[in-house]
Amino acid sequence: MTNILILGDATDAHAAHLKQALEQAGVWVEYLNIRQFPSQLQLSWQPQQQQGTLRLPSGLQLPFDQIKSIFWRSLSPVQIPTLDDAYQHRIAVNDSMSALQVLFKACPARWVNSWQAYQFHKEKPLQLSTASQLGVTIPGTLITNDPQEAIAFCQAYKKTIFKPVYGGAHTQPITPAHLEPQRLKEVFSIAPVTLQEYISGTNIRTYVIKDQVYGAEIRSTAIDFREDSEAELIPITIPEAIQAQCLAITQAFHLEWTAIDWRLQANGEYVFLEANPSPMFIYFEQKTGFPITQDLVDLLIN
Repeated sequence: MTNILILGDATDAHAAHLKQALEQAGVWVEYLNIRQFPSQLQLSWQPQQQQGTLRLPSGLQLPFDQIKSIFWRSLSPVQIPTLDDAYQHRIAVNDSMSALQVLFKACPARWVNSWQAYQFHKEKPLQLSTASQLGVTIPGTLITNDPQEAIAFCQAYKKTIFKPVYGGAHTQPITPAHLEPQRLKEVFSIAPVTLQEYISGTNIRTYVIKDQVYGAEIRSTAIDFREDSEAELIPITIPEAIQAQCLAITQAFHLEWTAIDWRLQANGEYVFLEANPSPMFIYFEQKTGFPITQDLVDLLIN
């Protein structure tokens, strides 16, 4: 039997969509909902034998070596009952996450994508460095909490933008008000930020699944097209050199599949912005006709 798990639950449209597609392909598939750990989802691990098992809320027991693949859609926090003692609560959370990392790192299933890829995605400054080392063009970038460095960086470019180092918020343009010394001092005492040269041009998104690269132009007037519900998607042929860069990025970022965002400049140069290890894809597939769902099903089954 081909046992496949989807990290997520039915409230996620993409998880539900892929589960339905896998079931239609005739394979057994179930959600792996981390919110159910440790109260409903059980995990056991024997280090000497390198053997682990999951017991799902349904009661079904799955040895690690009988799980063929796991699709990483979303990682929910563990749900620990609130304890009066905050210290004991923290210990319970840490114990639960430590146990789960056995599953993430020791389960021999094919992860699409892996814990390693998920962790690397959270290290966006290193992502950019890795892409640059591959010969991929990236925007001028500074990660800092030093006001003087920030001001000097912004003065070096016509237009700059800022966004969180870790992620979680959309890109915004930098205005003179943002660079007011007292404001910078207050902001940088809380957290560093990522500053980037604004790259004009066309938004391009590429999806990579194994050795297949799909691309589309995204027509939007927003600085961050994810904020634009009216964005138009037009399938395009990605130049072979950029396809090669897509595949190199995917491998270097420890990914089995990804969506990579680019900005195509007027001179024809592609500038790398970001690679996402768990991108949304249904709308892109509907608008372009690219068979992303089928490719993911094939990847998980074969």
